[in-house]
Amino acid sequence: MPSLLSTTSEDPAHPDIEYEPLAVNPTDQIASPDMGHEESLVKAEGRGGDTFASLAAVVSLGIFVVSTWTIILSRGLSSLGWFFWHPLLQSSSIALFTYGIMTLQPTSHPKTKAAGLVRHQLAMFFLGVPAITLGTLAMVFNKYLHGAEHFTTWHGTFGILSVTWMVMQVALGGGSVWFDGRLLGGNPKAKMIWKYHRLSGYLLFPTFLFTAHLGGGWSTWMSENSPYVVRLLAYTVSPIVLFTAILVRVRTSKMRFL
Repeated sequence: MPSLLSTTSEDPAHPDIEYEPLAVNPTDQIASPDMGHEESLVKAEGRGGDTFASLAAVVSLGIFVVSTWTIILSRGLSSLGWFFWHPLLQSSSIALFTYGIMTLQPTSHPKTKAAGLVRHQLAMFFLGVPAITLGTLAMVFNKYLHGAEHFTTWHGTFGILSVTWMVMQVALGGGSVWFDGRLLGGNPKAKMIWKYHRLSGYLLFPTFLFTAHLGGGWSTWMSENSPYVVRLLAYTVSPIVLFTAILVRVRTSKMRFL
């Protein structure tokens, strides 16, 4: 399927797979007798350039997460209080969101599509969303304990906007998949909403990265507790490389709006 950088044709055996109704219960498909255990774990189909982009994403994400955890863990829970959990959980959620996106880049065959949807929902809804929610609440509670004002920085403002957007994103995605898409009028009508969920996700992801850039690269606490070169690499260079790698793997054929 085409990406932002190149175009390839759809799988000839499944030319219109992106416009078939969504698999509402992907676990049923994964466990089907004709699929088998090995196929239930099948990876997303790739194309030239995907492997390199995937490697770039993993390396840049690793630098971001490891740097964050190293800086925070070196200070310790006793000295940071509830703030301790905020960077750890937010960086973990970004890692989970990255995996959730990449596991569906791309999936064209019905079996890989069903397996990918299961992995996507596990990473995003069951792990990533709780992590970022708890991380946000930890920061809110920390400010409450210290009597500090909320949303006084661009990092805080973008943070609450991103989390609010995420709630709507989850509702849109869940509504188009769960219970045969009944919340949005059922399939195939709900299927047509899925592309907006996908587009919204690709816009929301860099917003999370930009929020992390503001907090990690420019906040007073991070400036006082980490070297500039580390902040530059982990919170400026790495997010740019990560988002670029995600864009390279995008299939624009999955979002036909005209």
